[in-house]
Amino acid sequence: MKTVIIFDHPYTATASHNVPHQRAFLAALCQQVQQQLKAQNDQVTLIDLHAEQFDPVMSAAELARWRRGLPVNAQVARYQQALLAAERIIFMFPIWWEVMPAMTKGFLDKVYAKNILYRGDNMRTKLERQPRIDVITTMSTPKLLYRWLFGAPLLKMLQRGTFLKTRLWHFKWHPVVQVDQLTLAQRQQVLAKFKI
Repeated sequence: MKTVIIFDHPYTATASHNVPHQRAFLAALCQQVQQQLKAQNDQVTLIDLHAEQFDPVMSAAELARWRRGLPVNAQVARYQQALLAAERIIFMFPIWWEVMPAMTKGFLDKVYAKNILYRGDNMRTKLERQPRIDVITTMSTPKLLYRWLFGAPLLKMLQRGTFLKTRLWHFKWHPVVQVDQLTLAQRQQVLAKFKI
């Protein structure tokens, strides 16, 4: 299976070591997920947005290209080709202020583009392989509070507002919650049990 991982954390996917202020539990999860997928003989492509210096801001010139159904730049064109070939797409990011960071939002704005990855006239996806979409997040908010108090805005935005709208039906959210309150031993336990 061809799997594309879109990883968004300022410390990058290399920050899996336990070094204070240079570590991200999300990076350790990314390492774990890649090991699982490679053990299943998946072909894995990692897009590490911060490491690749992806610019999430849409300029006026880029928007003009986007509106004409053209990739906004060579980096985005490369990402679009990877997604067109994917059988599984995994987004990995922390939840900040109840939604994704700007880098992931900018990735969706620029890369998941009209007339390239979905049709402009009817919103139907052009991802013919109907890839499974997995979203792996870390957050400090408890899951029940996130769903019932805040209304799960991430699910509304991604599952309903992006992927179901463009007829990508296979979506699963994998939240890892209250990571900041876990001990090192508890984090290692979460990693050992985590399955995608």
